[in-house]
Amino acid sequence: MADATYTPPAVWSADTVSGGRFANINRPTAGARQDRELPVGEHPFQLYSLATPNGVKATIMLEELIEAGHAGAEYDAWTINIGDGEQFGSGFVGINPNSKIPALLDQSGPTPFRVFESGAIIVHLAEKFGAFLPTDPAARAEVLSWVFWQVASGPFIGGGFGHFYAYAPEKYEYPIDRYAMETKRIFDVADKRLADSRFLAGDEYTLADIANFPWLAPFTEGNIYNDAKTFLSIDEYKHVGRWVAEIAARPAVKRGRIVNKVWGDEDTQLKERHSAANFEGKRLVSGPPA
Repeated sequence: MADATYTPPAVWSADTVSGGRFANINRPTAGARQDRELPVGEHPFQLYSLATPNGVKATIMLEELIEAGHAGAEYDAWTINIGDGEQFGSGFVGINPNSKIPALLDQSGPTPFRVFESGAIIVHLAEKFGAFLPTDPAARAEVLSWVFWQVASGPFIGGGFGHFYAYAPEKYEYPIDRYAMETKRIFDVADKRLADSRFLAGDEYTLADIANFPWLAPFTEGNIYNDAKTFLSIDEYKHVGRWVAEIAARPAVKRGRIVNKVWGDEDTQLKERHSAANFEGKRLVSGPPA
């Protein structure tokens, strides 16, 4: 069945109420909307985030570094509630002019500096600590190729499929079909690769897995975008399922998935993280809001 026809005007304007879950914060302009300074803790890294798939990339990376013995990777994690528009506070915009989580303040040296966008954050940390990113040129290229594959694919899954399937105020066949097809193609790319390889970039767990896991795992586990697992027949992707199960069992991944999580059962939430002690009494299972 064809959707109702829409004829675009000669010049688009933002005077139409679009509706949907994020309509109250979406605007066609950038920049701060209110004065709001960010808290700053004592650790070398200050993370401002939320436990969405992109936010979880950064917290898994930091927890993996700490698990691997890199004491210099200690961090404070502060929640930025994007539903309330906290990403448009002046302090956050100063760290990420794009007003998207996560954003990182690296104060490990004499002059603090910002790192924004999840891909940039995890690559920066990998290079700083010499971890999860091989130095051999061919192996490094393979890892970075899969990292940036995820960065390029994420908008199709989240802003494409997730938006039209779960968040749009009205359901339209064409965009749902378009992005369901692309999401399944992305899973098929990963599944074919993982049929031949234990991890995405080879036999070793790397940045490629840290980047991709937070996006692929929730579909496999069935806790994202309502009943998207059934709708997309995600169980077809057996090799992705095997890979998800192995990575989900890692202690650092379990911790990283609940940092800045503010939904679900209270014992699976961790609004702020300042030390390993914050995980005491927490149940280390999680997922993004459906």
